[in-house]
Amino acid sequence: MNYRNLPGKLTLLIIILFLGTGIVRSQDEEDLYSTSCTSILVGKKASADGSVMTSHTCDAWYRTWLEFVPAREHEPGTIHPVKWGTMHTSSRWSDENVEVKGEIPEVEKTYAYLNTAYPCLNEKQLAIGETTFGGKRELQNEDGMFLIEELERIALQRCTTARDAIRLIGDLLEKYGYGDSGECITIADKNEVWQMEIMGEGPDNIGAVWAAQRIPDDHVGISANICRIGELDLDDSDHYMASDNVYEVAKEMGFWDGKETFKFWKAYSGRKPFSSREYFVLNTLAPSLGLGYDDDELPFSVKPEEKVDIKTMLKLYRTTYDGTDWEMIRNLKVAQRSRDEDGNVVTDTIVSPAAHPWMGRDMRNLLNSLEEGAVERHRPIAVQYCAYSFIVQLRDWLPDAIGGRIWFGLDVPQLSPRIPIYAGNLSLPESFYVCGQDHFSTESAMWAFRRANRLAMVNWGEGQKVIKPVVMEYENKAFDEVDFVEQKAAELYKEDPMLAREYLTRYSNDFARATVNRWWDLGDELWVKFRWGF
Repeated sequence: MNYRNLPGKLTLLIIILFLGTGIVRSQDEEDLYSTSCTSILVGKKASADGSVMTSHTCDAWYRTWLEFVPAREHEPGTIHPVKWGTMHTSSRWSDENVEVKGEIPEVEKTYAYLNTAYPCLNEKQLAIGETTFGGKRELQNEDGMFLIEELERIALQRCTTARDAIRLIGDLLEKYGYGDSGECITIADKNEVWQMEIMGEGPDNIGAVWAAQRIPDDHVGISANICRIGELDLDDSDHYMASDNVYEVAKEMGFWDGKETFKFWKAYSGRKPFSSREYFVLNTLAPSLGLGYDDDELPFSVKPEEKVDIKTMLKLYRTTYDGTDWEMIRNLKVAQRSRDEDGNVVTDTIVSPAAHPWMGRDMRNLLNSLEEGAVERHRPIAVQYCAYSFIVQLRDWLPDAIGGRIWFGLDVPQLSPRIPIYAGNLSLPESFYVCGQDHFSTESAMWAFRRANRLAMVNWGEGQKVIKPVVMEYENKAFDEVDFVEQKAAELYKEDPMLAREYLTRYSNDFARATVNRWWDLGDELWVKFRWGF
Protein backbone atom coordinates (compact mmCIF):
# COMPACT_ATOMS: atom_id res chain seq x y z
CA MET A 1 0.00 0.00 0.00
CA ASN A 2 1.34 3.46 -0.93
CA TYR A 3 0.72 5.71 2.09
CA ARG A 4 1.88 8.77 0.11
CA ASN A 5 -1.51 8.61 -1.59
CA LEU A 6 -3.33 9.12 1.73
CA PRO A 7 -4.38 12.56 2.95
CA GLY A 8 -1.69 13.97 5.25
CA LYS A 9 -3.99 14.24 8.27
CA LEU A 10 -5.17 10.65 7.96
CA THR A 11 -1.59 9.39 7.61
CA LEU A 12 -0.63 11.18 10.80
CA LEU A 13 -3.60 9.76 12.66
CA ILE A 14 -2.79 6.22 11.55
CA ILE A 15 0.76 6.67 12.84
CA ILE A 16 -0.64 7.86 16.17
CA LEU A 17 -2.98 4.88 16.17
CA PHE A 18 -0.06 2.52 15.63
CA LEU A 19 1.71 3.91 18.68
CA GLY A 20 -0.93 2.97 21.22
CA THR A 21 -4.19 1.31 22.00
CA GLY A 22 -6.31 2.16 25.01
CA ILE A 23 -9.49 1.16 26.74
CA VAL A 24 -12.54 1.22 24.50
CA ARG A 25 -15.59 2.77 26.15
CA SER A 26 -18.74 4.22 24.66
CA GLN A 27 -20.23 7.51 25.78
CA ASP A 28 -23.03 5.80 27.66
CA GLU A 29 -20.55 3.68 29.64
CA GLU A 30 -18.29 6.30 31.16
CA ASP A 31 -18.23 5.33 34.80
CA LEU A 32 -15.53 3.12 36.26
CA TYR A 33 -17.70 0.06 36.68
CA SER A 34 -18.94 -0.34 33.13
CA THR A 35 -15.55 -1.11 31.64
CA SER A 36 -15.43 -4.66 32.86
CA CYS A 37 -16.98 -8.10 32.67
CA THR A 38 -19.81 -9.83 30.83
CA SER A 39 -21.71 -12.91 32.05
CA ILE A 40 -24.18 -14.84 29.86
CA LEU A 41 -26.44 -17.41 31.56
CA VAL A 42 -28.18 -20.37 29.92
CA GLY A 43 -30.89 -22.58 31.45
CA LYS A 44 -30.75 -26.35 30.88
CA LYS A 45 -33.74 -26.40 28.51
CA ALA A 46 -32.33 -23.49 26.50
CA SER A 47 -29.04 -25.26 25.79
CA ALA A 48 -28.56 -27.67 22.93
CA ASP A 49 -27.20 -30.50 25.09
CA GLY A 50 -29.11 -29.94 28.33
CA SER A 51 -26.19 -28.37 30.18
CA VAL A 52 -26.56 -25.33 32.42
CA MET A 53 -24.11 -22.54 31.58
CA THR A 54 -22.70 -19.47 33.21
CA SER A 55 -19.70 -17.44 32.10
CA HIS A 56 -17.43 -14.50 32.82
CA THR A 57 -14.98 -12.11 31.20
CA CYS A 58 -12.59 -10.60 33.73
CA ASP A 59 -12.12 -7.34 31.86
CA ALA A 60 -9.67 -5.47 34.05
CA TRP A 61 -6.18 -5.44 35.53
CA TYR A 62 -6.77 -8.34 37.94
CA ARG A 63 -4.36 -11.24 38.27
CA THR A 64 -4.17 -13.85 35.54
CA TRP A 65 -2.68 -16.76 37.48
CA LEU A 66 -4.97 -19.61 38.50
CA GLU A 67 -4.77 -22.88 40.41
CA PHE A 68 -6.82 -25.79 41.69
CA VAL A 69 -7.20 -25.63 45.47
CA PRO A 70 -7.77 -29.13 46.89
CA ALA A 71 -10.53 -30.16 49.27
CA ARG A 72 -9.53 -29.88 52.91
CA GLU A 73 -10.62 -31.11 56.33
CA HIS A 74 -10.37 -28.91 59.41
CA GLU A 75 -10.25 -29.47 63.14
CA PRO A 76 -13.09 -28.05 65.27
CA GLY A 77 -12.41 -24.44 66.23
CA THR A 78 -10.40 -23.65 63.09
CA ILE A 79 -10.72 -20.06 61.89
CA HIS A 80 -11.08 -18.99 58.24
CA PRO A 81 -9.33 -15.69 57.43
CA VAL A 82 -11.30 -13.32 55.19
CA LYS A 83 -8.86 -11.52 52.88
CA TRP A 84 -8.75 -8.38 50.75
CA GLY A 85 -6.34 -7.92 47.86
CA THR A 86 -6.24 -11.49 46.55
CA MET A 87 -6.85 -10.33 42.98
CA HIS A 88 -3.55 -8.42 42.81
CA THR A 89 -0.90 -11.02 43.60
CA SER A 90 1.91 -12.05 41.25
CA SER A 91 1.71 -15.85 41.55
CA ARG A 92 0.01 -18.68 43.42
CA TRP A 93 2.82 -18.53 45.97
CA SER A 94 2.65 -14.81 46.73
CA ASP A 95 0.62 -12.82 49.22
CA GLU A 96 1.74 -9.25 48.52
CA ASN A 97 -1.09 -6.69 48.63
CA VAL A 98 -3.16 -9.10 50.75
CA GLU A 99 -4.57 -8.14 54.14
CA VAL A 100 -6.74 -10.11 56.52
CA LYS A 101 -9.96 -8.15 56.97
CA GLY A 102 -11.51 -10.48 59.51
CA GLU A 103 -12.18 -14.08 60.52
CA ILE A 104 -15.11 -16.47 60.48
CA PRO A 105 -15.46 -20.05 61.76
CA GLU A 106 -14.15 -22.67 59.36
CA VAL A 107 -16.25 -25.67 58.36
CA GLU A 108 -15.26 -29.30 58.89
CA LYS A 109 -14.76 -30.04 55.19
CA THR A 110 -14.34 -27.83 52.10
CA TYR A 111 -14.64 -28.71 48.41
CA ALA A 112 -11.88 -28.36 45.82
CA TYR A 113 -12.29 -25.36 43.53
CA LEU A 114 -10.67 -23.52 40.63
CA ASN A 115 -9.08 -20.39 42.07
CA THR A 116 -9.18 -17.62 39.48
CA ALA A 117 -9.19 -13.91 40.42
CA TYR A 118 -12.93 -14.37 40.89
CA PRO A 119 -13.11 -18.05 42.00
CA CYS A 120 -15.31 -19.84 39.51
CA LEU A 121 -15.91 -23.63 39.74
CA ASN A 122 -15.85 -26.35 42.37
CA GLU A 123 -15.65 -30.14 42.22
CA LYS A 124 -19.43 -30.49 42.75
CA GLN A 125 -20.38 -28.61 39.56
CA LEU A 126 -21.17 -25.31 41.25
CA ALA A 127 -19.99 -22.36 39.14
CA ILE A 128 -20.01 -18.58 39.51
CA GLY A 129 -19.57 -15.73 37.02
CA GLU A 130 -19.30 -12.03 37.93
CA THR A 131 -19.87 -8.50 36.70
CA THR A 132 -19.49 -5.19 38.56
CA PHE A 133 -22.28 -2.62 38.23
CA GLY A 134 -21.32 -0.22 40.99
CA GLY A 135 -24.76 0.81 42.17
CA LYS A 136 -25.33 3.99 44.11
CA ARG A 137 -22.13 5.05 45.79
CA GLU A 138 -23.85 6.16 48.98
CA LEU A 139 -24.59 2.47 49.68
CA GLN A 140 -20.92 1.54 50.00
CA ASN A 141 -19.47 0.90 53.43
CA GLU A 142 -15.89 -0.37 53.52
CA ASP A 143 -16.27 -1.43 57.14
CA GLY A 144 -18.07 -4.54 55.87
CA MET A 145 -15.90 -7.66 55.98
CA PHE A 146 -16.53 -9.19 52.57
CA LEU A 147 -15.49 -8.36 49.03
CA ILE A 148 -17.32 -10.22 46.29
CA GLU A 149 -14.42 -12.53 45.41
CA GLU A 150 -14.21 -13.81 48.99
CA LEU A 151 -17.94 -14.54 49.00
CA GLU A 152 -17.49 -16.54 45.80
CA ARG A 153 -14.57 -18.45 47.27
CA ILE A 154 -16.41 -19.42 50.45
CA ALA A 155 -19.55 -20.41 48.52
CA LEU A 156 -17.50 -22.72 46.29
CA GLN A 157 -15.73 -24.22 49.28
CA ARG A 158 -18.94 -24.94 51.18
CA CYS A 159 -21.89 -25.34 48.75
CA THR A 160 -23.11 -27.76 46.10
CA THR A 161 -26.15 -25.86 44.71
CA ALA A 162 -26.87 -22.33 43.56
CA ARG A 163 -29.67 -21.88 46.09
CA ASP A 164 -27.44 -22.95 48.97
CA ALA A 165 -24.75 -20.55 47.76
CA ILE A 166 -27.21 -17.64 47.67
CA ARG A 167 -28.48 -18.44 51.18
CA LEU A 168 -24.95 -18.78 52.57
CA ILE A 169 -23.86 -15.49 51.01
CA GLY A 170 -26.95 -13.78 52.37
CA ASP A 171 -26.26 -15.11 55.88
CA LEU A 172 -22.60 -14.04 55.78
CA LEU A 173 -23.51 -10.54 54.62
CA GLU A 174 -26.12 -10.09 57.30
CA LYS A 175 -23.70 -11.16 60.02
CA TYR A 176 -20.39 -9.69 58.83
CA GLY A 177 -21.25 -7.00 56.30
CA TYR A 178 -20.35 -6.13 52.71
CA GLY A 179 -17.47 -3.78 51.89
CA ASP A 180 -17.59 -3.84 48.08
CA SER A 181 -19.36 -1.84 45.39
CA GLY A 182 -22.45 -3.15 43.59
CA GLU A 183 -21.76 -6.62 42.20
CA CYS A 184 -23.66 -9.25 40.26
CA ILE A 185 -22.72 -12.92 40.54
CA THR A 186 -24.27 -15.48 38.20
CA ILE A 187 -24.47 -18.73 40.15
CA ALA A 188 -25.14 -22.04 38.42
CA ASP A 189 -25.33 -25.69 39.33
CA LYS A 190 -26.14 -28.68 37.14
CA ASN A 191 -29.88 -27.95 37.35
CA GLU A 192 -30.41 -24.17 37.39
CA VAL A 193 -28.78 -20.75 37.16
CA TRP A 194 -29.44 -17.59 39.20
CA GLN A 195 -28.46 -13.93 38.98
CA MET A 196 -27.67 -12.33 42.37
CA GLU A 197 -27.11 -8.57 42.73
CA ILE A 198 -25.52 -7.22 45.91
CA MET A 199 -24.83 -3.78 47.39
CA GLY A 200 -23.89 -2.33 50.75
CA GLU A 201 -26.50 -1.09 53.20
CA GLY A 202 -25.16 2.46 53.45
CA PRO A 203 -22.90 4.42 55.82
CA ASP A 204 -24.91 3.68 58.97
CA ASN A 205 -24.92 -0.13 58.66
CA ILE A 206 -22.31 -2.66 57.62
CA GLY A 207 -24.80 -5.20 56.31
CA ALA A 208 -25.94 -5.56 52.70
CA VAL A 209 -28.97 -5.43 50.47
CA TRP A 210 -29.41 -8.00 47.72
CA ALA A 211 -31.82 -9.75 45.38
CA ALA A 212 -31.57 -12.94 43.33
CA GLN A 213 -33.63 -14.03 40.36
CA ARG A 214 -33.56 -17.39 38.62
CA ILE A 215 -33.22 -17.64 34.87
CA PRO A 216 -36.11 -19.86 33.66
CA ASP A 217 -34.85 -23.22 32.45
CA ASP A 218 -35.75 -22.44 28.83
CA HIS A 219 -34.30 -18.91 28.89
CA VAL A 220 -31.00 -17.09 28.46
CA GLY A 221 -29.97 -14.05 30.51
CA ILE A 222 -27.06 -11.64 30.62
CA SER A 223 -25.35 -9.40 33.15
CA ALA A 224 -22.98 -6.76 31.76
CA ASN A 225 -22.15 -4.14 34.40
CA ILE A 226 -25.71 -2.91 34.87
CA CYS A 227 -28.18 -3.81 37.63
CA ARG A 228 -31.00 -5.69 35.88
CA ILE A 229 -33.32 -7.34 38.41
CA GLY A 230 -36.72 -5.62 38.31
CA GLU A 231 -39.92 -6.47 40.16
CA LEU A 232 -39.63 -9.03 42.97
CA ASP A 233 -42.25 -11.68 43.66
CA LEU A 234 -40.94 -13.01 46.96
CA ASP A 235 -43.95 -15.29 47.27
CA ASP A 236 -42.45 -17.21 44.34
CA SER A 237 -39.45 -18.67 46.16
CA ASP A 238 -38.68 -20.88 43.18
CA HIS A 239 -37.60 -17.84 41.17
CA TYR A 240 -36.88 -15.00 43.62
CA MET A 241 -34.91 -14.42 46.80
CA ALA A 242 -33.89 -11.20 48.56
CA SER A 243 -32.49 -9.80 51.78
CA ASP A 244 -35.05 -9.07 54.49
CA ASN A 245 -34.26 -5.36 54.25
CA VAL A 246 -34.66 -5.02 50.47
CA TYR A 247 -37.65 -2.66 50.69
CA GLU A 248 -36.74 -1.00 53.99
CA VAL A 249 -33.33 0.27 52.86
CA ALA A 250 -34.78 1.68 49.63
CA LYS A 251 -37.29 3.69 51.66
CA GLU A 252 -34.81 4.87 54.28
CA MET A 253 -32.31 6.02 51.65
CA GLY A 254 -35.01 7.81 49.66
CA PHE A 255 -34.62 5.55 46.63
CA TRP A 256 -38.28 4.42 46.63
CA ASP A 257 -41.40 6.19 47.83
CA GLY A 258 -43.19 2.98 48.80
CA LYS A 259 -46.03 3.77 46.42
CA GLU A 260 -44.85 3.13 42.89
CA THR A 261 -44.10 -0.40 41.73
CA PHE A 262 -40.81 -1.49 43.30
CA LYS A 263 -38.07 -2.40 40.84
CA PHE A 264 -34.74 -3.44 42.29
CA TRP A 265 -32.66 -1.88 39.49
CA LYS A 266 -34.55 1.39 39.66
CA ALA A 267 -34.22 1.74 43.43
CA TYR A 268 -30.62 0.66 43.83
CA SER A 269 -28.97 1.62 40.56
CA GLY A 270 -31.05 4.32 38.91
CA ARG A 271 -29.45 3.58 35.55
CA LYS A 272 -31.27 2.30 32.51
CA PRO A 273 -31.22 -1.48 33.09
CA PHE A 274 -29.42 -2.40 29.88
CA SER A 275 -26.89 -1.15 27.39
CA SER A 276 -25.37 -2.38 24.14
CA ARG A 277 -24.13 -5.78 25.30
CA GLU A 278 -27.40 -6.84 26.90
CA TYR A 279 -29.35 -5.66 23.89
CA PHE A 280 -27.00 -7.34 21.41
CA VAL A 281 -27.11 -10.76 23.10
CA LEU A 282 -30.85 -10.84 23.82
CA ASN A 283 -31.77 -9.52 20.38
CA THR A 284 -29.38 -11.94 18.65
CA LEU A 285 -30.89 -14.96 20.40
CA ALA A 286 -34.55 -13.86 20.17
CA PRO A 287 -34.84 -11.52 17.16
CA SER A 288 -38.59 -12.06 16.68
CA LEU A 289 -39.27 -10.25 19.97
CA GLY A 290 -38.47 -7.01 18.17
CA LEU A 291 -36.46 -5.61 21.07
CA GLY A 292 -35.38 -2.02 20.63
CA TYR A 293 -32.19 -0.39 21.83
CA ASP A 294 -34.21 2.72 22.62
CA ASP A 295 -36.68 0.79 24.80
CA ASP A 296 -36.90 1.82 28.46
CA GLU A 297 -36.43 -1.74 29.64
CA LEU A 298 -35.70 -5.18 28.17
CA PRO A 299 -36.89 -8.56 29.43
CA PHE A 300 -34.76 -9.94 32.25
CA SER A 301 -34.23 -13.05 30.11
CA VAL A 302 -35.46 -14.40 26.77
CA LYS A 303 -36.34 -17.78 25.29
CA PRO A 304 -33.84 -18.29 22.44
CA GLU A 305 -35.34 -19.15 19.08
CA GLU A 306 -32.66 -21.81 18.60
CA LYS A 307 -31.07 -23.87 21.33
CA VAL A 308 -27.75 -22.41 22.47
CA ASP A 309 -24.66 -24.59 22.20
CA ILE A 310 -21.10 -23.88 23.26
CA LYS A 311 -20.17 -22.67 19.78
CA THR A 312 -22.94 -20.06 19.96
CA MET A 313 -21.56 -18.89 23.29
CA LEU A 314 -18.03 -18.67 21.96
CA LYS A 315 -19.25 -16.65 19.00
CA LEU A 316 -21.05 -14.21 21.30
CA TYR A 317 -17.91 -13.77 23.36
CA ARG A 318 -15.83 -13.03 20.28
CA THR A 319 -18.13 -10.26 19.10
CA THR A 320 -17.01 -6.77 18.18
CA TYR A 321 -20.43 -6.10 16.56
CA ASP A 322 -19.11 -6.92 13.10
CA GLY A 323 -21.66 -6.23 10.38
CA THR A 324 -23.76 -3.90 12.55
CA ASP A 325 -23.89 -0.12 12.86
CA TRP A 326 -21.88 -0.53 16.07
CA GLU A 327 -18.95 -2.26 14.33
CA MET A 328 -15.81 -0.87 15.92
CA ILE A 329 -13.99 -0.06 12.65
CA ARG A 330 -16.97 0.52 10.36
CA ASN A 331 -15.95 3.99 9.20
CA LEU A 332 -12.18 3.70 9.35
CA LYS A 333 -11.68 3.61 5.59
CA VAL A 334 -8.71 4.66 3.46
CA ALA A 335 -7.93 4.62 -0.25
CA GLN A 336 -5.67 1.93 -1.63
CA ARG A 337 -4.16 2.10 -5.09
CA SER A 338 -3.08 -1.03 -6.91
CA ARG A 339 -2.89 -2.38 -10.47
CA ASP A 340 -5.12 -4.95 -12.12
CA GLU A 341 -3.98 -7.79 -14.38
CA ASP A 342 -3.72 -5.38 -17.32
CA GLY A 343 -1.56 -2.93 -15.41
CA ASN A 344 -4.31 -0.35 -14.94
CA VAL A 345 -4.34 1.65 -11.72
CA VAL A 346 -7.28 0.68 -9.49
CA THR A 347 -8.37 2.59 -6.40
CA ASP A 348 -10.20 0.66 -3.70
CA THR A 349 -11.66 1.82 -0.42
CA ILE A 350 -10.66 -0.51 2.39
CA VAL A 351 -10.56 -0.50 6.15
CA SER A 352 -7.23 0.94 7.24
CA PRO A 353 -4.78 -1.90 7.92
CA ALA A 354 -3.80 -0.08 11.11
CA ALA A 355 -7.38 -0.01 12.40
CA HIS A 356 -8.63 -2.78 14.66
CA PRO A 357 -11.62 -3.23 16.95
CA TRP A 358 -9.63 -2.55 20.13
CA MET A 359 -8.24 0.90 19.41
CA GLY A 360 -8.35 3.50 22.15
CA ARG A 361 -11.54 5.54 22.06
CA ASP A 362 -9.72 8.82 21.38
CA MET A 363 -7.90 7.36 18.38
CA ARG A 364 -11.06 5.79 17.04
CA ASN A 365 -13.04 8.99 17.41
CA LEU A 366 -10.34 10.98 15.61
CA LEU A 367 -10.43 8.64 12.65
CA ASN A 368 -14.21 8.44 12.65
CA SER A 369 -14.43 12.24 12.61
CA LEU A 370 -12.94 12.21 9.13
CA GLU A 371 -15.79 10.10 7.80
CA GLU A 372 -19.19 11.65 7.18
CA GLY A 373 -22.02 9.87 8.93
CA ALA A 374 -19.80 8.17 11.50
CA VAL A 375 -21.91 6.65 14.27
CA GLU A 376 -21.17 6.21 17.96
CA ARG A 377 -19.36 3.03 18.86
CA HIS A 378 -20.16 0.83 21.84
CA ARG A 379 -17.70 -1.31 23.75
CA PRO A 380 -17.90 -4.89 22.49
CA ILE A 381 -17.96 -8.06 24.54
CA ALA A 382 -14.42 -8.95 23.36
CA VAL A 383 -12.08 -6.26 24.67
CA GLN A 384 -8.30 -6.00 24.70
CA TYR A 385 -8.09 -5.37 28.44
CA CYS A 386 -9.57 -8.78 29.28
CA ALA A 387 -7.45 -10.68 31.81
CA TYR A 388 -9.21 -14.00 31.27
CA SER A 389 -12.61 -15.38 30.37
CA PHE A 390 -14.50 -18.63 30.64
CA ILE A 391 -17.72 -20.40 29.73
CA VAL A 392 -18.65 -23.28 32.01
CA GLN A 393 -21.00 -26.16 31.21
CA LEU A 394 -22.61 -28.12 34.06
CA ARG A 395 -24.04 -31.51 33.11
CA ASP A 396 -26.16 -33.61 35.45
CA TRP A 397 -25.88 -36.84 33.45
CA LEU A 398 -22.13 -37.17 34.11
CA PRO A 399 -20.12 -37.60 37.31
CA ASP A 400 -19.22 -34.20 38.75
CA ALA A 401 -15.53 -34.60 37.96
CA ILE A 402 -16.35 -34.95 34.25
CA GLY A 403 -19.64 -33.05 33.99
CA GLY A 404 -18.21 -29.68 35.03
CA ARG A 405 -16.35 -28.44 31.95
CA ILE A 406 -14.92 -24.96 31.66
CA TRP A 407 -13.70 -23.38 28.41
CA PHE A 408 -10.95 -21.08 29.61
CA GLY A 409 -9.03 -18.40 27.74
CA LEU A 410 -6.47 -15.71 28.56
CA ASP A 411 -6.41 -12.21 27.02
CA VAL A 412 -8.70 -11.03 24.17
CA PRO A 413 -11.59 -13.52 23.84
CA GLN A 414 -11.60 -13.23 20.05
CA LEU A 415 -7.89 -13.92 19.63
CA SER A 416 -7.05 -16.62 22.18
CA PRO A 417 -7.88 -20.34 22.11
CA ARG A 418 -10.20 -21.99 24.61
CA ILE A 419 -8.70 -24.63 26.87
CA PRO A 420 -11.02 -27.38 28.21
CA ILE A 421 -10.59 -27.76 31.97
CA TYR A 422 -12.66 -30.10 34.14
CA ALA A 423 -14.10 -29.86 37.65
CA GLY A 424 -12.12 -32.99 38.49
CA ASN A 425 -8.74 -31.62 37.39
CA LEU A 426 -5.97 -31.93 39.95
CA SER A 427 -3.51 -29.32 38.67
CA LEU A 428 -2.58 -26.92 35.87
CA PRO A 429 0.69 -26.34 33.97
CA GLU A 430 3.32 -24.29 35.84
CA SER A 431 2.95 -21.35 33.43
CA PHE A 432 -0.62 -20.83 34.65
CA TYR A 433 0.63 -20.20 38.19
CA VAL A 434 2.44 -16.95 37.27
CA CYS A 435 0.60 -13.66 36.72
CA GLY A 436 1.17 -11.70 33.53
CA GLN A 437 -0.28 -8.31 34.47
CA ASP A 438 2.53 -6.27 36.01
CA HIS A 439 5.62 -7.43 34.15
CA PHE A 440 6.64 -9.42 31.08
CA SER A 441 7.62 -13.01 31.79
CA THR A 442 8.18 -15.98 29.51
CA GLU A 443 7.22 -18.11 32.52
CA SER A 444 3.64 -16.78 32.36
CA ALA A 445 1.10 -18.35 30.01
CA MET A 446 -0.63 -14.97 29.76
CA TRP A 447 2.28 -13.45 27.83
CA ALA A 448 2.28 -16.12 25.17
CA PHE A 449 -1.23 -14.98 24.21
CA ARG A 450 -0.90 -11.26 24.92
CA ARG A 451 2.33 -10.90 22.93
CA ALA A 452 1.01 -12.58 19.78
CA ASN A 453 -2.40 -10.91 20.03
CA ARG A 454 -0.94 -7.39 20.33
CA LEU A 455 1.46 -7.97 17.46
CA ALA A 456 -1.48 -9.03 15.29
CA MET A 457 -2.99 -5.58 15.93
CA VAL A 458 0.04 -3.80 14.41
CA ASN A 459 -1.45 -4.48 10.99
CA TRP A 460 -4.86 -5.95 11.68
CA GLY A 461 -5.64 -6.41 7.99
CA GLU A 462 -2.85 -8.98 7.75
CA GLY A 463 -2.52 -9.97 11.40
CA GLN A 464 -6.02 -11.38 11.63
CA LYS A 465 -5.24 -13.66 8.68
CA VAL A 466 -2.48 -15.20 10.75
CA ILE A 467 -4.12 -15.51 14.14
CA LYS A 468 -7.82 -16.17 13.54
CA PRO A 469 -7.35 -19.46 11.62
CA VAL A 470 -5.17 -20.80 14.43
CA VAL A 471 -7.80 -19.90 17.02
CA MET A 472 -10.34 -21.91 15.06
CA GLU A 473 -7.86 -24.74 14.51
CA TYR A 474 -7.47 -25.23 18.26
CA GLU A 475 -11.15 -24.71 18.95
CA ASN A 476 -12.06 -27.40 16.42
CA LYS A 477 -9.33 -29.65 17.80
CA ALA A 478 -10.93 -29.47 21.23
CA PHE A 479 -14.41 -30.17 19.88
CA ASP A 480 -13.05 -33.14 17.93
CA GLU A 481 -11.41 -34.63 21.02
CA VAL A 482 -13.55 -33.96 24.09
CA ASP A 483 -16.28 -36.52 23.44
CA PHE A 484 -13.72 -39.32 23.19
CA VAL A 485 -11.80 -37.99 26.19
CA GLU A 486 -14.92 -37.83 28.34
CA GLN A 487 -16.07 -41.28 27.27
CA LYS A 488 -12.69 -42.69 28.29
CA ALA A 489 -12.81 -40.75 31.57
CA ALA A 490 -16.29 -42.13 32.32
CA GLU A 491 -14.98 -45.68 31.86
CA LEU A 492 -12.06 -44.99 34.17
CA TYR A 493 -14.38 -43.38 36.70
CA LYS A 494 -16.30 -46.64 37.10
CA GLU A 495 -13.03 -48.36 37.90
CA ASP A 496 -11.63 -45.62 40.16
CA PRO A 497 -12.68 -41.93 40.24
CA MET A 498 -9.08 -40.85 40.84
CA LEU A 499 -7.96 -42.55 37.61
CA ALA A 500 -10.51 -40.46 35.72
CA ARG A 501 -9.34 -37.26 37.37
CA GLU A 502 -5.69 -38.01 36.58
CA TYR A 503 -6.60 -38.77 32.97
CA LEU A 504 -8.58 -35.52 32.56
CA THR A 505 -5.76 -33.56 34.17
CA ARG A 506 -3.19 -34.98 31.73
CA TYR A 507 -5.41 -34.22 28.75
CA SER A 508 -6.27 -30.70 29.85
CA ASN A 509 -2.68 -29.82 30.74
CA ASP A 510 -1.30 -31.25 27.50
CA PHE A 511 -3.84 -29.19 25.55
CA ALA A 512 -2.93 -26.08 27.55
CA ARG A 513 0.81 -26.53 26.99
CA ALA A 514 0.26 -27.06 23.25
CA THR A 515 -1.70 -23.80 22.95
CA VAL A 516 0.85 -21.82 24.94
CA ASN A 517 3.71 -23.13 22.79
CA ARG A 518 1.79 -22.41 19.59
CA TRP A 519 1.10 -18.82 20.64
CA TRP A 520 4.76 -18.22 21.45
CA ASP A 521 5.51 -19.40 17.90
CA LEU A 522 2.78 -17.14 16.51
CA GLY A 523 4.34 -14.21 18.31
CA ASP A 524 7.70 -14.96 16.71
CA GLU A 525 6.03 -15.21 13.30
CA LEU A 526 4.28 -11.87 13.75
CA TRP A 527 7.47 -10.17 14.99
CA VAL A 528 9.11 -11.09 11.70
CA LYS A 529 6.08 -10.34 9.54
CA PHE A 530 5.62 -6.84 10.98
CA ARG A 531 9.28 -6.02 11.67
CA TRP A 532 8.82 -2.75 9.71
CA GLY A 533 5.54 -1.86 11.44
CA PHE A 534 2.32 -1.65 9.46
